[in-house]
Amino acid sequence: MNPFRRRRSDPCADPAADRSAGPPPPEDVPIKDEMIRLGQFLKLANLVENGADAKVVIAEGRVSVNDEPELRRGRQLVVGDVVALGTARSRVASGGDEVDVPW
Repeated sequence: MNPFRRRRSDPCADPAADRSAGPPPPEDVPIKDEMIRLGQFLKLANLVENGADAKVVIAEGRVSVNDEPELRRGRQLVVGDVVALGTARSRVASGGDEVDVPW
């Protein structure tokens, strides 16, 4: 047996195997304030088209926050919270000084 040959069961043999095992990393969505309501965040993250759509998907139980189902449209989200709708995942990120203004 060749000592330099990697075995198939070795996780280092196929680096893509580790990445495909779990859900994709969430997309960071910066906010200006310290918190944002769930319905507003769904619109900001482009997970829904409008507030009416947000209300429907939340009421149907299709939205989760930090891997727990959430039925409150007014749920306050803070930096670090992860919102999932179907396979799409978005994380609340701090906008900080990154807000670009023309003046």
